[in-house]
Amino acid sequence: MADRIKVEEAQLVELTTGGEPIDVYLLVRLGFTALFVIVTALIVEPYFASLTWALVLAVLFVRPHRWFESRVGPNTAAALSVTSVALIIVAPLLFISQRLIAEALAGVTYIQKAVSEGNWGAFLDAHPWLKWLGERVDAPTIAARIGEFLTNIGASLLKQSTGQAITLVLAFYLLFFFLRDRRTGLDALVRLSPFSNVETGKLIIRVRDTIHATIFGTLAVAALQGALGGFMFWWLGFPSPALWAVVMGVISIIPVLGSFVIWIPATIYLFLEDRWADAITLALWGGVVISTADNVVRPLLVGETLRLHTAPAFVAMLGGLQLFGAHGLILGPIAFTMTTLMLEFWRRRSGPEQHEE
Repeated sequence: MADRIKVEEAQLVELTTGGEPIDVYLLVRLGFTALFVIVTALIVEPYFASLTWALVLAVLFVRPHRWFESRVGPNTAAALSVTSVALIIVAPLLFISQRLIAEALAGVTYIQKAVSEGNWGAFLDAHPWLKWLGERVDAPTIAARIGEFLTNIGASLLKQSTGQAITLVLAFYLLFFFLRDRRTGLDALVRLSPFSNVETGKLIIRVRDTIHATIFGTLAVAALQGALGGFMFWWLGFPSPALWAVVMGVISIIPVLGSFVIWIPATIYLFLEDRWADAITLALWGGVVISTADNVVRPLLVGETLRLHTAPAFVAMLGGLQLFGAHGLILGPIAFTMTTLMLEFWRRRSGPEQHEE
């Protein structure tokens, strides 16, 4: 009886494993490895944005950092590189953000003051079409609610900006080590990678090229949007069109925002000034021409550099933004390009007989 049970167990092993015995200890090791990989990913997840932007900045500024390294020690070179990056990137963004927030808060304060002092009626008298609309709706109440809504949005943005500031500080902290210890980190990646050294090197190069393509494509589109917006502002007679072109270009870099933050309020202003033709022209220019530059030109530039079709490149960027947030603009294309490259590795390992099929 016992011999028959052993024979049946042996047959079951042959049926389920093709004649090879199951290595239970291997399965246990794989299970524990997967468990701790998941736990490590959950620990790192809150700092994923900082890690992503630190990696992006390290890839973009590694050449200037090498110049610093050739003249000073590694610690001093990393500190100089981080300081240079902060001055080049953060200072202009902070200045423009401060100006935009100040202008928005000033506009909200003006609206609330006009409503509270009863100046709304005089404003409607100066604009007959608004007066006609005001006689049919409770305009002061709506204006007050809009002002309150904008104030709440400003408070929410201020709260989010605090979290973004923490993320940015942590990113610069990590950037110091990414630059100083980059060789050690790359050696560790090659050593721990399940792929061969050549394949791991190709993956690293693909990540580098993806970051370069995405960032430079974004900068090119931002410059194009700023130029288009500034041209139309000049054509319509707005003051300081060059300044607004720079502002629209910088805002276009921020994934959550865009140039519409500038040209939509400008369109509303033209409507309030009874410049209907100019308002419609600006609305069409912003909604069709400027937006097309972001939704069409960016995937074309990025996809061509990464050897991806425009449609997958577009899905990669939008899907990355939806899944990861702002840093998904980088992670989405990286995920797509690495996936295609790893599938190519597996196809090559499938054997010549699979290729013939």
